[in-house]
Amino acid sequence: MRYLLLLTLVLATTLFASCGPAATPAPPIDQATPTEITVAGSTSVQPLAEVLAEAYMGAHPETRITVQGGGSSVGVKSAGEGIVEIGNASRNVKDEEFDTYPDLMVHTIARDGIAIVVHPDVPVDGLTKEQVKGIYEGSITTWSEVGGPDASIVVVGREEGSGTRGAFGDLVMGDEEFAMVETAILQPSNGAVRTTVSTTPYSIGFVSFGYLDGSVKALAIDGVEATVDNALGGKYPVVRPLNMLTKGEPSGAVESWLDFILSQDGQAIVAEEGYIAAQ
Repeated sequence: MRYLLLLTLVLATTLFASCGPAATPAPPIDQATPTEITVAGSTSVQPLAEVLAEAYMGAHPETRITVQGGGSSVGVKSAGEGIVEIGNASRNVKDEEFDTYPDLMVHTIARDGIAIVVHPDVPVDGLTKEQVKGIYEGSITTWSEVGGPDASIVVVGREEGSGTRGAFGDLVMGDEEFAMVETAILQPSNGAVRTTVSTTPYSIGFVSFGYLDGSVKALAIDGVEATVDNALGGKYPVVRPLNMLTKGEPSGAVESWLDFILSQDGQAIVAEEGYIAAQ
């Protein structure tokens, strides 16, 4: 009798448990705090972002940061539409872009000079901003008009949508949407401009300070050498912001990486890479 009573209790308990509520599922991963951060946009910001990403991932192995190019306009659109966690732009965000993407937040991580560069064999060491403007408008077409030899100037520029082109237009040409001379060779990146100028006799182009090396010659502008010290001192006239953009307030790993970039250690890396610290 005792055995039957015990068996009845066991069966009742089992039946009650099987009819109880289902186990609570694990909460979903918070997508606002990704451990995978995708970055896209300006090719001027790209090499600096890659170095900053490597430094951060060294201390945070749980986070993976992928940095891609595409141009500043791509960076604005990708961040504004939430396609990437961070968009890079090497220029100020336009009013119409803020109208389209009102949630965009701008994080200036550095400042950067734009150097006017020529083929190393061009015997000209400096130009005025007005002369550079004349060359890119097409009113100055030979080096002899600016103190050089009687040879045609080969103009190298960036394609529309480039942040470097936009900043160059704003700072040198006086119009962000300037009409570049029709014969200009347009390239998709700073690196491509540098390569074209370094291999094309009598050519001129413009690149981020971060792309300067011995393959091209940087010209003084209005008598001021294109150096980080002169840009820091406010003497060099062609300096623009390097921005990272987020859709709304950053959080999680994105916020942590941006905090690192703007920290003393992060800004030391900015300076080591030849850029101008944001703070």
